[in-house]
Amino acid sequence: MMELRKTLAGRIALTAIATVILLFLALPIVVIIVTSFSNNAFAAFPPEAWTLNWYKALFADGSKWPAALSLSALIAALSTVFSLIIGVTAATALTRSELPLRSAVYALVLGPLLIPQIVTALGLFLLFEPASMLGSPIAIALGHTVLASPIAVLILIATLRGIDERLEDAAASMGAGRLTVARRITFPLAAPGMIAAAIFSFITSFDEFYISQFLSSVDTVTLPVQVYNSLTFDIDPSVTAVSAILIALAILALALVALVRWLGSGRQNALLSVETATGIATPGGEAV
Repeated sequence: MMELRKTLAGRIALTAIATVILLFLALPIVVIIVTSFSNNAFAAFPPEAWTLNWYKALFADGSKWPAALSLSALIAALSTVFSLIIGVTAATALTRSELPLRSAVYALVLGPLLIPQIVTALGLFLLFEPASMLGSPIAIALGHTVLASPIAVLILIATLRGIDERLEDAAASMGAGRLTVARRITFPLAAPGMIAAAIFSFITSFDEFYISQFLSSVDTVTLPVQVYNSLTFDIDPSVTAVSAILIALAILALALVALVRWLGSGRQNALLSVETATGIATPGGEAV
């Protein structure tokens, strides 16, 4: 592989291979987007003619999609709040304190990522069913938090470890307490990571199917469950329009995450340049 990169032909070959792989991975997404504009009721590809009828049908009178969309958005928002609370607390404890049994706590927090989602969904069903909480948006949001919070913890741990501790040491050397350092230095610098964690938590909850399926009721049907019902019990070409909208939202979210992280890195570099220019702290973290 290294030898290929040293020659022009090798670089061209690697570029061509990488392009083919990326196109293959993106092909299903392109097919869904194109099919959403097809006038065929059976979602045929390639389309024989083009139409926007399936997008209009999403918000027609009697459509079930608006209710499912609003419920999924509400549950995802609640799950995002819960995940951020857990994520900030756990990430701070794992990176900024001498926590006993840190490896065990880290494994416990990330454990839900290793367990099959259907097993987690079954366990949550057995937990909430005796409490008569099936169908409750709060119960579904708490269930989604089990999967979304580990992702938030991972992002926030990486964010906190990327913050130069010299900035915190400089504030502490001037008499700032821990809460002041966290409020004025740590959390503002961690804001891009917190926004990224919120976005990924929202997406994780919004797209979650298994937990929603186990914990939902007839009156509380989330968007992924509605998509499943439409594909299983009915032939609804509006599913392709819903899928295209979800793809667009995912791309927009990823672009927003990239923008936020880029702005955040520039802010920390600006603070470090000010620190170096004014001599607040030495690279070893001691005040001068």
